[in-house]
Amino acid sequence: MSNRSDIEAIKSRLNLVDIAKRYLELRRAGGRWVAPCPFHNETKPSFSINEEDGLFYCFGCQASGDLIDFYCRINGLEFREGLVQLAEEAGVELARAPFNPKAAEADDFKRQALKLHELAMKRFTANLRSQAGAAAREYIARRQISPEMVEAFGLGYSLNEWGDLVACFRANGARDELGVKAGLLARSERGGRVYDRFRGRLMFPIRNLSGRVIAFGGRIIENADDQAKYINSSDSPIYKKGEHLYGLYQARRSISHQKSAMLTEGYLDVITLHQFGYTNACGVLGTALTKEQVQRLAGLSSCVELLFDGDNAGRKAALRSAEMILAAGLNCRVVILPEGEDIDSLLHSPDGQGREVFENLRKKSEDGLDYCAGAVKTTMSPREMVDWFKNFIAQVEIPELINNFISRLAPVLGIDEVQIRGQIQKRVFKNQAGEGTPRSTSGKGAQPVVGRADEAVAREILHFIACFPGYVEQLHAAGCEKLLLTPFSRAIWNKLLKFGETEVFEHFAPEEKAFWVRCRVADPLPEANRDQLFVDIRARIKSKAEKELAQTYKDVLRRLGPDQNAGLEILRALTEAQRNSNGEH
Repeated sequence: MSNRSDIEAIKSRLNLVDIAKRYLELRRAGGRWVAPCPFHNETKPSFSINEEDGLFYCFGCQASGDLIDFYCRINGLEFREGLVQLAEEAGVELARAPFNPKAAEADDFKRQALKLHELAMKRFTANLRSQAGAAAREYIARRQISPEMVEAFGLGYSLNEWGDLVACFRANGARDELGVKAGLLARSERGGRVYDRFRGRLMFPIRNLSGRVIAFGGRIIENADDQAKYINSSDSPIYKKGEHLYGLYQARRSISHQKSAMLTEGYLDVITLHQFGYTNACGVLGTALTKEQVQRLAGLSSCVELLFDGDNAGRKAALRSAEMILAAGLNCRVVILPEGEDIDSLLHSPDGQGREVFENLRKKSEDGLDYCAGAVKTTMSPREMVDWFKNFIAQVEIPELINNFISRLAPVLGIDEVQIRGQIQKRVFKNQAGEGTPRSTSGKGAQPVVGRADEAVAREILHFIACFPGYVEQLHAAGCEKLLLTPFSRAIWNKLLKFGETEVFEHFAPEEKAFWVRCRVADPLPEANRDQLFVDIRARIKSKAEKELAQTYKDVLRRLGPDQNAGLEILRALTEAQRNSNGEH
């Protein structure tokens, strides 16, 4: 576990500029450091660092954040993984949660399971080099896998024996039950003998984004009718196959730099792509693409290039995958290979033209949405098309994309665009009504509808607050909440009041962080205008308060009717409230 003081301690000891210089050619530009952005392809110095604030921003792709965001993003790490690595470098001991026996037991098992997987990988790589691994080495040579790729992906060989790994673990003091629970060993149905799960197979280590081996895939070397061609580690406390991608550890930096990932099926296809220079390639792990896998890719890239076989199964998989990627807000392109070919056979074609053919296929690849429309139109009945369309729109995570998707898909699928928009609006209205979202200023418990003018005012004030957070307390005392009517502005404001300007950044959601950094780094307000801007905001708050009070007067008088003397005390109280709002005490 970590707390905010840990994060502040790391930032106080490590400098964003020093960390960024490991990856970028930074140069001074006024009060900032600039360089070409490492997160998208370009040559102009659009990437900017404000060293005093410890924040970065790209004017091209809008990537933004602090030291930890930069380190995690450029290394393809999850937040916790990046935090641990930076803490170690900074000499900061991360705080631990109060002792929990069950949690401690789970953590202990995970540590031991990771050690077992590392031990297993060393055993498998040693087996591959041994005399017993001759058949596996011959297979590697036959598949034209280079020694560099064997090393980079840590390929190994599991002996065609029942107890090789069992003996290895026992020799290193590991209990059999630990190996079983970790998914490396198995126990006979009657609960007796323990034996190796992988036997006689070329072994493919599966790593998490920190580079730790968490599972294996194994391909049979000699044909055997009674054995599966591939077997994979089963899910365990350290591995969920629907959450990881093969080769993502090796591809993470390339994906981050290119802002694009290649996604395919099969261990050897991923390795072959890397061998031919496509170092942003990764693969699904024996299952259909999952939402969790798409989220991992979304954290590193903005575009996914799908590479699937040309058979019926491959085309269906491409459709499902494109749906999920587009729904998550990523760009997508679809490359369908010639029927009977896979990546490995195509790039290693005997005539030596494989790479050229592959590049031509990529140039002719379809936009993901166009591919979906074409696939649906040619394989589904009209009723199925409508069902698919509604289901796809329902999955879209970013509402702003829905209009574009409807405009592009409806005409191709022969769906009435006006009618489908009406159905979607009814569904949205129904959902909002169910959540109690106010629709107007009338009715019990209703709240004001936020208009564009209100949104613009809230943004202006947030911009001022981001650049000059020292004014928060004064604005709070003046009643600034009256002008912050949008959920976004209220969220930022409430976090500022709760955590203060020094700690608030760590509590922001991603979109809030992006806004904060953009204001401070990309569009800072001039210091010379600070006082006047503050006066203007105070004037707006006062004007808003006066308008609300005037409306309250009208409401009270309307309710009193002809007997207005009966409301004299109420009006006196309102007058006193008005004096207080004007600062008169």
